[in-house]
Amino acid sequence: PRTYPRPVESWLEAQIALARHGFSSGPIDGVAGAQSAAALRAFQESAGLKPTGRLDDSTQAALLLDTPPLTQLALTEEDLATLLPLGKTWLEKSQQTALAHETPLELVSELTHSSARYLQSLNPSVNWNTLAAGTPLSVPAIKLAPFTAKAARLEVRLADNVLQARDADGKLLAHFPVSIAKKVEKRPVGELHVTVVIPDPNYTFDPETFTESAEAQTLGRKLILAPGPNNPVGVAWIGLDRPGYGIHGTPTPEHVGRTESHGCFRLANWDARTLLSLAWTGLPVTVLP
Repeated sequence: PRTYPRPVESWLEAQIALARHGFSSGPIDGVAGAQSAAALRAFQESAGLKPTGRLDDSTQAALLLDTPPLTQLALTEEDLATLLPLGKTWLEKSQQTALAHETPLELVSELTHSSARYLQSLNPSVNWNTLAAGTPLSVPAIKLAPFTAKAARLEVRLADNVLQARDADGKLLAHFPVSIAKKVEKRPVGELHVTVVIPDPNYTFDPETFTESAEAQTLGRKLILAPGPNNPVGVAWIGLDRPGYGIHGTPTPEHVGRTESHGCFRLANWDARTLLSLAWTGLPVTVLP
């Protein structure tokens, strides 16, 4: 049997260890991509190492796994009972009591910060469409160590598609990939502040914001959508002191940092939940080009 703690030995183990430290590389998939390199650079900075983004010997020696990287998970009857199909139109979504996960695979992906494709490869004999309660699943073991203090400042670096939380001494507390506004004029460079912190928010669909939606043009009224992970702003809304702007979750973590928003800063739902524990009303947010 392996003894712990031990240095990470692969990019998969690095992604898991980074996630436990609050440095998110997006959905865990074992692939050494740009988001993993960015998360590793953040860890290297926090550990006083040269921020190369490479899994070199000194970084492996510093990035330790305290417990095995994988664990067993089984969904309960209660977990499966929460699943709901998602309406196809804005109107259908507004009529739902919750915008919950649709499938067992989606639920487990979010619980374990993992890519659906990676979970499928890790559990080749599992039929996710007919998954029964109690079926043992092999998954990344993600247990984030609790933060001992709130953030003193958030920093969004638009060029790098990252959002970072720092303490009063400037030390990195957490790092997340982030999606930014598609239109350059909607990217609010400068100093902002958090005005509200809301876990599991509802969402107001305003047709005027969605000029590209044919349905929006025919609705002629706003709609209120129930909370849930498939809500357009996911499981968190951290409002900013510029009308309509905020930091929030998203139902599609695989798109974070790769696609663009109407103007807000989008995080994977699990990262948005982490940020909730660090944020507070009045928290300064610096947006850098």
